[in-house]
Amino acid sequence: MRWSLEDAGDDVAAELEAYVADSSHARFTGMGGLHFKTWRMRPGQWFEGCYVFAGDEERAEFQRTFAQGAPEAPGSKIIGSPPILIEECDVVAVAEGQDGFRAASRF
Repeated sequence: MRWSLEDAGDDVAAELEAYVADSSHARFTGMGGLHFKTWRMRPGQWFEGCYVFAGDEERAEFQRTFAQGAPEAPGSKIIGSPPILIEECDVVAVAEGQDGFRAASRF
């Protein structure tokens, strides 16, 4: 899921970082059917959530539910607009580097 930040205010990046650290990270940590979620952002350009689910059924159900409420999602409210893109994709592979995987609400 990707939101445009092109028309968002200058303080939106900090608000999104705080939202992820204070509530969104906890919401998805330990979520059934989810392998992992990554939050990515290019301030002033875009903000996104990338989800890797255990299977197509889990992904489809989450996507259906999210899409129905996307305009009211916390990220949409902070940004001031709904996502510009909600799409599924196939994850071809995931590699864990020598330094290992680190789950954290802030980097």
